[in-house]
Amino acid sequence: MVDEYERIIAASLAAEDIPTEPDEDKFAELLLLVAEELAGDRFGGIAKVNKVLFFAEFAHVRQTGRPITGVRYQKLPHGPAPRPLRPIRDRLVASGAAEMTTETVLGREQHRLRPLRPADRSRFSDTELTAVKDAVAVLYGRTAREATDLSGEEPGWRIVDEGEDIPYATAYLAPGDQRTSPRIQARAREIADDYARQGRPAR
Repeated sequence: MVDEYERIIAASLAAEDIPTEPDEDKFAELLLLVAEELAGDRFGGIAKVNKVLFFAEFAHVRQTGRPITGVRYQKLPHGPAPRPLRPIRDRLVASGAAEMTTETVLGREQHRLRPLRPADRSRFSDTELTAVKDAVAVLYGRTAREATDLSGEEPGWRIVDEGEDIPYATAYLAPGDQRTSPRIQARAREIADDYARQGRPAR
């Protein structure tokens, strides 16, 4: 459970979050693209796909001020995950664009999305493709546990409660504990104070 100060920061960031228009068709292509990039990774199951998607979208926010697809990411016990993952994954499988397989890696069951057609890379800008490649490079070869631990260091995941959306604006917070950065801490207090002055409840 986050403490009250962090709760106010999270609510303030959510209230002032980056405006987005979720593009689920583009997200479907992004999901295929990430699955393609992880095809040779023995630990490239759907759990890691979630982390790559999150890192790519939030890295693109830091670089350009906007996410790749704008879909919402939520905090789950084992890291962030896109809310529309399952229905869009199921849609890709139903259309014949991909299949779900199950394999055993180091004695553990792993579910993997395997593309049956190439992702439409024309849907993505150069900066978006670079963000995906960078996120894949960071996580490639890591186990699901290592990927989960790395995503757990992200401020956005740390300052919201389980099941809540992670504001895209948290991409601008310092990695690790955001309180270690005086500048970030001061800005967070400004946002929280402004939020409180306007009389908006934290939840």
